Amino acid sequence: MPELPEVETVRRGLAPVMEGARFTKVIAHRGDLRWPLAPDFVARLEGKRVEGLGRRAKYLLADLSSGDVLVMHLGMSGSFRVARSGGKTTPGRYYHERSKNAAHDHVVFHMSSGARIAFNDPRRFGMMKLVPRAELEREPLLRALGPEPLGNEFDAAMLARACKGKKTSLKAALSDQKVVAGLGNIYVCEALHRARLSPKRRASTIATRAGAPHERAQRLVDAIKAVLADAIAAGGSSLRDHRRTDGELGDFQHDFRVYDREGKRCPTPGCKGTIRRMVQTGRSTFFCPVCQR
Repeated sequence: MPELPEVETVRRGLAPVMEGARFTKVIAHRGDLRWPLAPDFVARLEGKRVEGLGRRAKYLLADLSSGDVLVMHLGMSGSFRVARSGGKTTPGRYYHERSKNAAHDHVVFHMSSGARIAFNDPRRFGMMKLVPRAELEREPLLRALGPEPLGNEFDAAMLARACKGKKTSLKAALSDQKVVAGLGNIYVCEALHRARLSPKRRASTIATRAGAPHERAQRLVDAIKAVLADAIAAGGSSLRDHRRTDGELGDFQHDFRVYDREGKRCPTPGCKGTIRRMVQTGRSTFFCPVCQR
């Protein structure tokens, strides 16, 4: 499933053709994705202008002139394909042909910017939902989310408070969207390695008993912000389904330090460890048992 860097990459690809543009025509080839679309989905979009395109955790948020917010999630295999006037796209260095099966282009936006935006989702785990702006903070999909890891308010003190007293592993805590929003398996593994912290470490050990941040908490926050910034700069990580809106693959998978590198030498300078894999809460964890403590 795409994580924060992949979703942010998609947002940046869509913003130039969506922000300030109107939906001139909307086609919903089916009435449901992961969940049913609203019966008036098309009518509530057509003619409306996109005032801004934001992101909250792994959700895209299109703020509309009507007062609605279009909440979108890529699910497991969802992607947006942007074609400009004349149907031309500009393939990049990592261009891979997308599916041409029109049956998977479930929702198509025609924008006044001249762009045609198709949402393609073979597995149909993606979603689109219209939420009145005034009700957005109460929206069940969003209201329980933790802080944005790239936001100014996310710091060592905040993370320490969230982990105070937690008996779960640090890996499990960071994967909890209520603790920090948008992180997933890949970037939790990568951040823990950069911070030299074991994924098996009890989450509460990054805080004092009073909930003040331990030095470990600062290292971890710095590592989370750094790995996300690097991944966004690289266009995200392309493993199975992630594609940028111009058809390019993200590049960050070539910079993984531990993820999917079982049996390889640890890249930490001076470390003689070997990357191991274990299963935590049903997901693969990759780590170095020597330098991550």
